[in-house]
Amino acid sequence: EVQLQASGGGLVQAGGSLRLSCAVHGITFSDYAIGWFRQAPGKEREGVSCMSSRDGRTYYADSVQGRFTISIDNAEKMVYLQMNNLAPSDTAVYSCAAVGPPRCGASLTHYGMDYWGKGTQVTVSS
Repeated sequence: EVQLQASGGGLVQAGGSLRLSCAVHGITFSDYAIGWFRQAPGKEREGVSCMSSRDGRTYYADSVQGRFTISIDNAEKMVYLQMNNLAPSDTAVYSCAAVGPPRCGASLTHYGMDYWGKGTQVTVSS
């Protein structure tokens, strides 16, 4: 059974940091890219970042470039999203998802992801 589970969300003040984790089970890690998405109330889902463990390719949305860093632990099948200098505009439910064959790029928001995990709430107070 394929499972992705995001965790690590919470409440943080503006300028603070959080690290989100995505535990991945049931897929061959190198056959997929993992993406992070977020959806704020009343807004469409946005592809924030992705990474392919096969070739290390990464992508960041302009809105998070320079503040967020995605990383993969292949041995533990974990994907992390380090979020620094958070702003109230980053408040959203964050989810991780997998797509195979792996692809990762500027069209992330529109990818038809194969597997989704439940999200984790990130709230940034001003």
